Amino acid sequence: MQPSTLGRGAPRDLTRAKGPLQVVVLGAGKIGRTIAAMLHDSGDYRVSLVDNDARRLDGMPRAITVRAGDPTEPGTCAALLAGADAVLNALPFHAAVSVATVAARLGVHYFDLTEDVAATQAIRQLAQNARSVLMPQCGLAPGFIGVVGNDLAQRFVRGGGELLDLQMRVGALPRYPSNALKYNLTWSTEGLINEYCNPCEAIVDGRRVELPALEGLETFALDGIEYEAFNTSGGLGTLPETLAGRARNVDYKSIRYPGHCALMKLLLNDLRLRERRGWLREIFDRAIPVTDQDVVIIFATATGYPAGGERGRGPLTQASFSARIGGVDGPAGHVNAIQLTTAAAICTALDMVASGGLPQSGFVRQEAVPLAAFLANRFGCHYTQHPLQEMTV
Repeated sequence: MQPSTLGRGAPRDLTRAKGPLQVVVLGAGKIGRTIAAMLHDSGDYRVSLVDNDARRLDGMPRAITVRAGDPTEPGTCAALLAGADAVLNALPFHAAVSVATVAARLGVHYFDLTEDVAATQAIRQLAQNARSVLMPQCGLAPGFIGVVGNDLAQRFVRGGGELLDLQMRVGALPRYPSNALKYNLTWSTEGLINEYCNPCEAIVDGRRVELPALEGLETFALDGIEYEAFNTSGGLGTLPETLAGRARNVDYKSIRYPGHCALMKLLLNDLRLRERRGWLREIFDRAIPVTDQDVVIIFATATGYPAGGERGRGPLTQASFSARIGGVDGPAGHVNAIQLTTAAAICTALDMVASGGLPQSGFVRQEAVPLAAFLANRFGCHYTQHPLQEMTV
């Protein structure tokens, strides 16, 4: 790794540093624990893992410091981040702004996994005069899919081409569904409900708009398997702003097995559980089983006219990216696909800031990450090392 500017004061040269970078991971759920293990195993980070529930901290390697405390309380959060170079927030979306506020005040680099649009906008405001990096939405979607989408888009808008349509589809699904929803819990229940209930940003006919969640239902087959996809909130990250005025249509949809959308509409609309999100979360946590046998599906296409040709543009062209990624067995046990892809994405963001590959202060969008650099990163390469079939770009 190259010289780093992580932390307060003068930049740290990692080639001369006496020890690894000090990183705090907030949230000891499955994804937070995976993040902590990935960073620790790299040898370049000294990791502290924090959770409000001390029981969740059991079983971590001794080299990872575990600390019980409530990171959503500003004073506690400041004490937990004291002396840290960076914080990786794997808490539920509603904790994002409070933790980012403390990190910005202390000059600690901040990364999170939030899909919440309002939280991201608030963090962006915090970053205006920040001396550290504030980089939300560093997971799979939003996160990696934004890296993919921007890479596909740039093939058309770079050099004066024309981007007509950019479609991004992502799903974290059970490999062996056994209930009517054809779904198992593989990540945050709160985040899942948030995506199903909040408005969805998009670009339609060149205008930035908000679309209702659970609408825009479509069906398709990928590698012989039938799926459906529909609007969900937050997956586009900041791409609608980045591509405003440069694309005709841009949208994001979550992939599920056929029939899921209709049942979710029954629960949220007909039974009005969108007004009782706490009840819905309790129902999901009690009734929908967790599974480690999952698959992450990523499918994105861009259509347009690349630059070139007699009239300044080439022929109508389509570019695409697709992958089906499974979990992996390691020394500490099985890591499922959503844990692997989410943890790898946020660790890559940290690694690229630490090595000087990304801006060193202020608000950083996922579009700032080149796809090739992401996939070449020691954490990002998990996207290519564990596919269920060959990845296509």
